[in-house]
Amino acid sequence: MKRFFKPIEKDGSSAPKKPCLSPEDGVEEGKNQKEPTKFVTWNANSFLLRVKNDWSELSKFVSDFDPDVIALQEVRMPAAGGKGKPKNYGELSDDTKALREEKQILMRALSTPPFGNYRVWWSLAESKYAGTALLVKKCFKPHKVYFNLDKLASKHEPDGRVILAEFETFRLLNTYSPNNGWKEEENAFQRRRKWDKRIVEFLSQTSDKPLIWCGDLNVSHEEIDVSHPDFFATAKLNGYVPPNKEDCGQPGFTPSERARFGTIMKEGRLVDAYRYLHKEPDMESGFSWSGNPIGKYRGKRMRIDYFLVSEQLKDRIVSCKMHGRGIELEGFYGSDHCPVSLELSKPSSYTEENQVSN
Repeated sequence: MKRFFKPIEKDGSSAPKKPCLSPEDGVEEGKNQKEPTKFVTWNANSFLLRVKNDWSELSKFVSDFDPDVIALQEVRMPAAGGKGKPKNYGELSDDTKALREEKQILMRALSTPPFGNYRVWWSLAESKYAGTALLVKKCFKPHKVYFNLDKLASKHEPDGRVILAEFETFRLLNTYSPNNGWKEEENAFQRRRKWDKRIVEFLSQTSDKPLIWCGDLNVSHEEIDVSHPDFFATAKLNGYVPPNKEDCGQPGFTPSERARFGTIMKEGRLVDAYRYLHKEPDMESGFSWSGNPIGKYRGKRMRIDYFLVSEQLKDRIVSCKMHGRGIELEGFYGSDHCPVSLELSKPSSYTEENQVSN
């Protein structure tokens, strides 16, 4: 039986809210403010369903790890507006009774411990598809937040795939990168190629500050990043084989995607935080996506959720961990992706000054 979300009783929370004063709580904004050092990224595969069915376990995970920033992908809630009204891609829709009820469920959940200590930004699609969210502890208020790769204040990427937060000494990019698909079509191979090209352009235009790029990047870079390389390399959909062998195989593991990802990392001078710390295969907890426990994808897993950081930050990487394990989706909290965390050491005064000046 599914467990639907219920408001937490005042004395019923086993995980007390950890203090983090915001400027509104009496801390002078900009004075001795620290920047985030603990991050979580997670493809929720419908945030509403996670709230309804998996909230207790997810809340405990967040309370225990206590991240400063939570980057979500595939929230799958529609943007407000429509039917004669302009779309507001930063606001949850409440245009129907059902959507109002769903919005209330989400807002109620996000107001309870430990989530009440975060400010939330949304970038949503027009329907229950894709979409991203960014939760930042109130005491770490970013200077600016954009919703596109072009850094335009009023523009959201199609399907709400981008949230870019600018802090004093670094930028944080949360993306739900489009799936490559199986065929040479406008919404598959071509869309992914255009996306990868734009990412390279974005990186070249924002090299003035270190970057932390996280999210579901929908690619497994090396063979070590998948559980069954031969299976994924030869995968087909309904027997179809693309004319270019570089496009053959499981979306996310085709030679062309992997090569472009390598180019992106090189051009952007980015370090894969997980692989920087973990050089050897880990068949138990070394993957962020797992196939359905029933069917041919049982036990087939991929690492497609990342933290990529600028080379200037690599010496500050304390840990990068995938919090799911096994083929039964332990620690996935109802999604087919598990949360991935990154922890950085606090910067020295010299490092902060050097990063800002550069």
